[in-house]
Amino acid sequence: MQAQTRPETPSETPTETPPMTRVPDEVTSPRGKLVYLYLATHGAVTEDDLCESLGMKRISLYSIVKTLRTDGHVEKADGRYTLA
Repeated sequence: MQAQTRPETPSETPTETPPMTRVPDEVTSPRGKLVYLYLATHGAVTEDDLCESLGMKRISLYSIVKTLRTDGHVEKADGRYTLA
């Protein structure tokens, strides 16, 4: 008689820890770090995604993204922001 095995439950399945994302030292503002980390974890996103997900007003977001783009950390292509 063969022993029955039960399927693994999610708690028994090993999980991989995603690689740590390090914010560049030049990014010093808390909101700049927040935007950077959001892009690092979500990939290419629109301005609407950033505003809605981070609870930021568009006017604040423009300033932050402008600084990140000027410093070479973020780029915009096809209406979406990504890490450079």
